[in-house]
Amino acid sequence: MKEPDGDIFDDIVDRPISPHRNLVTPQGLAQIEREIEHHHALMVQAQEAADRSALARAQRDLRYWQARRASAELVPQMDDQSKVHFGSRVTIRYEDGRVKQFRIVGEDEADPAQGTISYVSPMARALTSRIAGDIVEAGKAAVEIIRIE
Repeated sequence: MKEPDGDIFDDIVDRPISPHRNLVTPQGLAQIEREIEHHHALMVQAQEAADRSALARAQRDLRYWQARRASAELVPQMDDQSKVHFGSRVTIRYEDGRVKQFRIVGEDEADPAQGTISYVSPMARALTSRIAGDIVEAGKAAVEIIRIE
């Protein structure tokens, strides 16, 4: 069997970059910096080990995080708790009585399991600029904003 010409690792596709503004909290910017350091270290390790596959992945991920750092727009924490905005911690109540709390953050730092959602998510978009007491249609459910921090 003949091996293909060229390097198979040349075909590793770059990670897609979101078309949305790259808004970040101070914690999100620190996360990006940690990712750059981590992937740079992985790249050095892969070079030392002559592991072309690991090197290609590390380079791809490093390019992604460097691009995210270059496009990051730091949004300082706002003290305004009268309405929902980027960085707000919002407590909502569903029609069935369940209460959930989450913080609206940048795309790369969003982790719903950890209580953070992206500012471009449908829930965040529905809540942005609303005030405590508002009832908001979020997907198939109506939720009440009960607290903004």
